[in-house]
Amino acid sequence: MTKYNKIVLASLVLALATTGFAQEAGAAANDDLYRGLRAVGAGLALGLGAVGTGIAQARIGSSLVGAVAEDPSKAGSLLLYFLIPETLVIFGFLALFILN
Repeated sequence: MTKYNKIVLASLVLALATTGFAQEAGAAANDDLYRGLRAVGAGLALGLGAVGTGIAQARIGSSLVGAVAEDPSKAGSLLLYFLIPETLVIFGFLALFILN
């Protein structure tokens, strides 16, 4: 990661953090907006987690099939690597329930 990327990332995090603090103060005044944004956040947490898992499992699955074709005795241990990205969807469900 270059120095430029680190500066951009740090400024983005700082900008988002200050926006979050400002939103927290205004949330008490407009509860409907707060509930709506919370629902959007919960949907994004689950939806983007599922999309990321699908992309990861597609790539891992094709590699898994190739590796098992070469050496079928490693199928059990390689299946674990196929199941690891599924935890991302579980974390999405967890965020969905925490936000609601």
